[in-house]
Amino acid sequence: MEDIAIVGLDCAFPGAADADAYWDLLMRGGDAIGSVPARRWDPDDFPGVPGAGGFLDDADVFDADFFSVSPREAAAMDPHHRLLLHSAWRALEDSGRAPGDLAGSDTGVFVGMMGGEWGRLTMGTPARATPQLGAGSSNGMAANRISYHFNLTGPSLAVDTACSSSLVAVHLAAGALRAGECDTALAGGVNVLLSPSLGLVYAQMGLAASDGRCKPFSADADGIGRSEGVGLVVLRRLSDAVADGQRIYAVLRGSAVNQDGRSNGVTAPNRWSQQAVVQAAYRRAGITPDQVAFVEAHGTGTVLGDTIECAALGSVHGVPRPSPCALGSVKGNLGHLEGAAGIAALIKTALALHHRVVPASRFADRENPQLQLAARGMRLLKSPLRLPAGETVAAVSSFGMGGTNTHAVLATAPRPAVSRSYAAPAGASVAGAAPRSGETGVYTLSADTPEALRRNLLAQAEDVAGRPPGDAARLCWSSNRIKTGLPYRFAVTARDSAELADALRGAAADDLPATAAHRPWARPVVAFLFTGQGSVHAGMTAPLYRDSPLYRRHLDEVDAALAPHLGASVREVIFGGGERVHEPAFAQPALFAVGCALARTLAALGVTPAAVLGHSLGEYAAAVTAGALDLDEAARLVVRRAAVLRDLPDGGGMLAVRAGAEPVAELLAGEPEVRIAALNGPSDTVLSGPREALSRLERALGARGVDARPLDVTHAFHAPPTAPMAEALREESVRATAPTVPFASTRYGRMLREEPLDGAYWADQAAQPVLFDAALGALVAETFPTHLLEIGPRPQLLPLAGRAGHAAGLEGLHPAPGPEATGRELAETVAALHRAGLDPVWDALYAPGHRAAERLRPYVFCADHHYWDRQSGPAPAPASATRQHPGTPSPEPHPPTRPEHAPGPEEPGPEEPGLVEPGLVEPGPAEPELTEAGPVLAAVVDAVVEVGGHPRERVLREARFYEDLGFDSVMIMQLKGRVESRLPQIGEVSVQQLLPALRSVGTLADFLDDMVMAGAA
Repeated sequence: MEDIAIVGLDCAFPGAADADAYWDLLMRGGDAIGSVPARRWDPDDFPGVPGAGGFLDDADVFDADFFSVSPREAAAMDPHHRLLLHSAWRALEDSGRAPGDLAGSDTGVFVGMMGGEWGRLTMGTPARATPQLGAGSSNGMAANRISYHFNLTGPSLAVDTACSSSLVAVHLAAGALRAGECDTALAGGVNVLLSPSLGLVYAQMGLAASDGRCKPFSADADGIGRSEGVGLVVLRRLSDAVADGQRIYAVLRGSAVNQDGRSNGVTAPNRWSQQAVVQAAYRRAGITPDQVAFVEAHGTGTVLGDTIECAALGSVHGVPRPSPCALGSVKGNLGHLEGAAGIAALIKTALALHHRVVPASRFADRENPQLQLAARGMRLLKSPLRLPAGETVAAVSSFGMGGTNTHAVLATAPRPAVSRSYAAPAGASVAGAAPRSGETGVYTLSADTPEALRRNLLAQAEDVAGRPPGDAARLCWSSNRIKTGLPYRFAVTARDSAELADALRGAAADDLPATAAHRPWARPVVAFLFTGQGSVHAGMTAPLYRDSPLYRRHLDEVDAALAPHLGASVREVIFGGGERVHEPAFAQPALFAVGCALARTLAALGVTPAAVLGHSLGEYAAAVTAGALDLDEAARLVVRRAAVLRDLPDGGGMLAVRAGAEPVAELLAGEPEVRIAALNGPSDTVLSGPREALSRLERALGARGVDARPLDVTHAFHAPPTAPMAEALREESVRATAPTVPFASTRYGRMLREEPLDGAYWADQAAQPVLFDAALGALVAETFPTHLLEIGPRPQLLPLAGRAGHAAGLEGLHPAPGPEATGRELAETVAALHRAGLDPVWDALYAPGHRAAERLRPYVFCADHHYWDRQSGPAPAPASATRQHPGTPSPEPHPPTRPEHAPGPEEPGPEEPGLVEPGLVEPGPAEPELTEAGPVLAAVVDAVVEVGGHPRERVLREARFYEDLGFDSVMIMQLKGRVESRLPQIGEVSVQQLLPALRSVGTLADFLDDMVMAGAA
């Protein structure tokens, strides 16, 4: 039987809002039982039911907007469903995956819950029935809603075997994984105490604890104390989890389910069936009872139930063993979670195996001697049990009231494999072999609204600040895998946790829409601009080579391509110190190597250009990036170019002039040996010629108030002295193909069309002026980039683009902007593009040793909206006479301290506590601006408000029906009827006519307005 890994989990239990709080509650032996909240029911109305139990603080809270659920539907949804949606998102995050990444996958959903109280309370009267209540009250929809909202296509089912439901759900999920029905499964359960009805049943059966507390295996045990909560685990086949490097809490070795059959009564436990299910689980897991270190028992605290369970466990575990098997039951802390009891026990056991310590059992100091635990090879833990090194095996039991029993065997997770660090190539003098301390990472976060982003920034800042000081790379990598995919994006670079915490806090304090909350509507369109001559310097990109394994790899590859032609390592020339890199034979290959390596580094990170442009020598790296030249051919040509140049006499130079071509034309007439080498912009021209002549021109221009500066080059490029280099290139047979990426030619000053990049092209490119200004203008006009990304060892082209007016509204980026540039600038480039809509290949940014999962704080949902509550005072008279649709749940969320509202057509009495939905109010008159915009738009907005229950101010023209307003097919049909009623002049609109117009409120109004106009004509 293939082992199943628990790779993620989430829970919310009384007194424990998340898994960390749950573990803390267990370790301190906490008691989560409290009084019945005033908003549930009044205990005085039900004297036969204990006035205490386990209650969530926020069972009525739901972030409907996050899941695109309309207020009306949210109010109609069973609270069990709402709790599960929140928990499913957090559990998937805890598994190290962004939940959105699973969309369309065969992920299965298996949910255990019992009863169906919400349906009884809301659908008991036919007059109250609505489509939303019909879907919202079905137990089966509990799993289906998760599959729907997360777009999961694997098995999706709800299980009701009473108190064993959630552990049976885990058993079924494991079976589906082993059968190949799904590759990932969400499994667990939920329970909400909506009324005291089941408590009355327990009392009548003599099973209710007087103080509302379960006291399992205690001499004081006197019955069940009810409780509520939600818990889910994320399961994968162990081999898949290990292959993907996921954190594993524990391993499910095997499980079994059986039934009591005909026992002393349908609700009476059967010792022999319980014993049989334990034995079956151990057989399937391939273990013997003496290997089990502890059992998390069903342990309800009823005298009969505890006695039978201990007898069954003792029959199996009463074998020779080094020490007694530890026994416990989390019901002593939480109470009995009924349908969710099994998942609470499973999560406790998984956490115990993960932390390698078993919490002590409450009430262990008053062990019931009649259970004969010692004689049966078992003991209660009066203090935490530290688990020894190596594998530990544990087990979990859960038994249903109707006789469905399940038992699961868990074990500690296998030790994770150690990541192999990057090994630097021989001769790479600046590369480290292991991941460096302080490597820069990109921390990402996303949310559904700017305010949600602020809320989660603060939560993550608190979490990061509470960790031990250290590097931020692993946190960043984990955030890239988990905290992406929602509309509003945040990304920041950081080296250590202190810097990261400060950045998160600072972003939360800013004006988020203006600074940190980015909502891209499309991927960025990036143009690569490759720097040309004049940017070479000794040691260029050395800090980046030191910091980035990815850049190291690509520079080494380009170095290897150049070496056979160059006869030396250009990498060693660049990083070797001194001025050798400026020698004619090396300067151009070195610049080519840096340009190609940077472009290939960016491509590996998922940054692909929509167009390329190269300035002078930069066109060779641009041609490689565009697919016109392969790396080896371009390396050969660049080395050939440099070799011819080496044999030319020196003495030439170049002068950058802050003026256009026309202002310098008069001066050039007196210097016939000087040529215009580059037209970089309306106020940027480069001259080329003898150094003496350029010096004279520099003085003359200075006298006229024109800035001019010599460029750091060895020759007068793009001028007659370099004509031999051009002719040598013309004779070359060049293996070139048409570019696969739009190519802006600085030879022609436009986008390349059908012209081949042959020897003649490269010859003319070397001899003729560089038409950068015209080429960049054509690139911007024809490819519409959003970002200009300069590729080279220092900034040259972005300032030119800005002065030429080509960068207006565009963001300029540079991954290596100068001698001091490290891996941070590369990371900042990736962060900026992610904020703009790019989904990078995040793994490529980090050394292998930093690609290790860190557990991050789960998503913090909005807690402002309370969709289910109990009336806090006497109910007013029914307002059904003023309602168009009596009994429909209210669209308006309300806080716990809201005014009283009418509960609906039927008043709840003391026999059935009320679950209040505030009265539905007529839409009322349209806002003046809506009326001014036209009666059709006003009618559409009124219909949307009525059907969806949205506040009117949220129903904007731009609001999308599905994504923003949470409409579904049922609501669309309701909307159709409302619109036809409000606009009788349009008659009946067919669904086929309506569907194309449902992009937004505005498009529907425009479509209907056209129908009104056509009818009037």
